[in-house]
Amino acid sequence: MHATDHNAPLHIRPATEADVPGILEIYNDAILHTTAIYNYVPHSPDMRLAWLRERQEQGFPVLVADSRGAVAGYSSLGPFRAFAAYKYTAESSVYVHPEHRGKGIAKMLMPPLIEAAKAMDLHTIVAGIDASNAASIKLHEQFGFEQVAHFKQVGYKFDQWLDLLFLQLLLPTPAAPVAI
Repeated sequence: MHATDHNAPLHIRPATEADVPGILEIYNDAILHTTAIYNYVPHSPDMRLAWLRERQEQGFPVLVADSRGAVAGYSSLGPFRAFAAYKYTAESSVYVHPEHRGKGIAKMLMPPLIEAAKAMDLHTIVAGIDASNAASIKLHEQFGFEQVAHFKQVGYKFDQWLDLLFLQLLLPTPAAPVAI
């Protein structure tokens, strides 16, 4: 299904401020119940709204999988590191509501995110994924991401040390990269 197919039960579209409660529910569930986010404390609605506005102001996409008006999942691009020479690199995030996992929603969120990165003239997308998250690793590999780093025991959550993988997708080189 495509973002333009508004009669479909699920479509991908840019996030709006009205989607913040749904995005927040998914994000906080990941904080409280998974190792997908190396954080302990749930975010407030104001924190997620500020995050969305910052992404939008920076020109980064935030996409939602809309299931009859409810947010079934979301994806975004954001800064990789805060130094000027990283301007052709972004970090991706993809999260799906627990009630909608295993339905291919993350797979639907990836192509428009990659296309947005190309349209932004980015050269690479980096995904930081907990090493135990086999589903996310497989998803990213299906779209051409390759593992480039394995950081051992860099996180601690649920009474265990966590390994973090970095996967990377190289995109066509921008036509005229510029250093500023």
